[in-house]
Amino acid sequence: MADLKLVIGNKNYSSWSLRPWLLMQHFGLACEEIPIALFTPQMAAELPALSPSGKVPVLHDGDVVIWDSLAICEYLSERYLDGRGWPADLAIRGHARAVCAEMHSGFAALRSEMSMNLRRPIGRRAEHAVSDQCHADIRRIEQIWLDCLARYDGPWLFGEFSIADAMFAPVASRLHTYAVELSAEATGYVERQLSQPAFQQWRKAALQETGRIEFCEYDD
Repeated sequence: MADLKLVIGNKNYSSWSLRPWLLMQHFGLACEEIPIALFTPQMAAELPALSPSGKVPVLHDGDVVIWDSLAICEYLSERYLDGRGWPADLAIRGHARAVCAEMHSGFAALRSEMSMNLRRPIGRRAEHAVSDQCHADIRRIEQIWLDCLARYDGPWLFGEFSIADAMFAPVASRLHTYAVELSAEATGYVERQLSQPAFQQWRKAALQETGRIEFCEYDD
């Protein structure tokens, strides 16, 4: 693991960077962090040489380069965790992969209307962040959480912490930031996500950043 390097964006904003970082922290995988300030001259100058897609996050493991959050999590689980990033049972593992894939490719309204911003005062909500499609995204996410928590008895979505929880951590942060009303069970899951030592470590670093991405601020 000495060669592991993770290229990440601003911790205040980069939800995709948080996902594999959180998985690595949970399982004790050490890495060198390479921070790139998003939408800046630094990004334009440095990121093309680090990321084939021109986006973050990117994992460098010696000569191996993996981009995309979910692909990084899959690689780490296979390469360093003996598959522990996923549930051991085949059927449950398939379920976990399905909800991760849905998270990975869906919920566009939530992404655009409720950007992750850890410095944002809790409850300040832009008017356009309550569209019908955004509400539908929230209800679907809550449905996924409640189904998994009930089926697998918690405390995480599939019992033990997995890639699925890493994938949904930024969503939990968003719903907390924008003070979205949830069921007691879903609220408890949000609280568990935000109280993780690793998440608290990420948040502490995020609050010390000074960079500002205007379209993620929505001053209202």
